[in-house]
Amino acid sequence: MAWLAESSRTPQQNPVDALEQIVSANEWPFERLGEDEIAFGVGGSHAQYQLWFGWHEDASALEFRCAFDLATPDRRYTEICEVLARVNEQLWIGHFEASPSDSQVTFRHTMLIGAGPKEAQPNLESLVEVALSACERCYPAFMLLLWGGKKPEEAVAAAMLETVGEA
Repeated sequence: MAWLAESSRTPQQNPVDALEQIVSANEWPFERLGEDEIAFGVGGSHAQYQLWFGWHEDASALEFRCAFDLATPDRRYTEICEVLARVNEQLWIGHFEASPSDSQVTFRHTMLIGAGPKEAQPNLESLVEVALSACERCYPAFMLLLWGGKKPEEAVAAAMLETVGEA
């Protein structure tokens, strides 16, 4: 059942084209995986992040993922999930997830992109900045859990501590 008449939908420009321009301007290595997908890597202070965008024209949705490798022993998967749940409670955009079948933690967010003036379109640079900031901020929680001997609640509390100033 269609809620809106087909005539009310305006075709969207592919935002992956705009992303390619942003990625090129930052001189990040990238791969265009097709007309509607782009993947690229960005180095952070804690890890190398693999970013992927996929455009779903039928839904006017841009799917985004930012993953980093985390050598997670199978026996620690439940604790990783607890850290993810505690971290996700503090995020206002996107969420983290992990799969028991691989050793990656992924930040995900999907944006619905409606028709409208260019100024109303999503700020793709800001989305990348938000994701990288969230990954950089949360990565230490996973390290404190896996290698620092902390319990999930201790690892998140220590990693998510707001600091003031610089030492």
